[in-house]
Amino acid sequence: HLDRYPSVDSYALAKARIFENQTGEDFALLNLDDERVAGLRKGLRARALGFSRMGRVSEGAYLDGDRVMTIIGGREEEVCRRADIRIPGSHNLANALTAITIGRVCGCRSEVIRRVLQTFPGIEHALETVGERRGVRFVNDSKGTNVDATLRALESLEESIFLIAGGRDKGGDFTKLQEPVRRRVKRLILIGEAAARIQEAMGPFDRISHAATLRDAVELAVRQASPGDVVLLSPACASFDMFMDYQDRGRQFKALVKALP
Repeated sequence: HLDRYPSVDSYALAKARIFENQTGEDFALLNLDDERVAGLRKGLRARALGFSRMGRVSEGAYLDGDRVMTIIGGREEEVCRRADIRIPGSHNLANALTAITIGRVCGCRSEVIRRVLQTFPGIEHALETVGERRGVRFVNDSKGTNVDATLRALESLEESIFLIAGGRDKGGDFTKLQEPVRRRVKRLILIGEAAARIQEAMGPFDRISHAATLRDAVELAVRQASPGDVVLLSPACASFDMFMDYQDRGRQFKALVKALP
């Protein structure tokens, strides 16, 4: 949201206000892998919990090898294995650790949490597989409205990627995409107002096409993709230049995929 805040620091300060009205009877759950967020523990009145993909926590949830562990009220327990979490990506592991911690604090049994993690497919517009055509998978990540979200999407997929990106610029640093795009993307297909800026940020990477509409982008990807590839819509931008919102963008993408011959 740096289109609305003058700096990352001011954005972090605004987000930190969510804890202001908590008391000692409340819980505050923090991502301890983020140094800025972890530092918020010092000023909390609430009981601090944490989650981490990188190491053990004093209270909360963490990953220990391939085991997902919790420590709540001094009791340590294995909830599930990493492979039990159906939704892909390291960022979704962090989301799962968040949900696991909240569930355990609220009294949910580990076996119930495990069953949900094994079956929950994710939410609409967030790395949502919407179809497959002739061996090519189509993934709707329209909720990826900023650069970091698109980075996570690229990290979460194992296949070679045809990436459809672009839209209304939110002030993100598109140069952060240069290296992962070079490594993972067979072709970058750009749409929307930010297309020229994204292309400039890609440096020497030249496997880039422009499309006037989302339909044109999907049709271009279909013509060039091979079996085993994935066509990923993860725009790294807001949607308001061409669509009502990110949901409209994602649903139009899904409709185009479902209409493919």
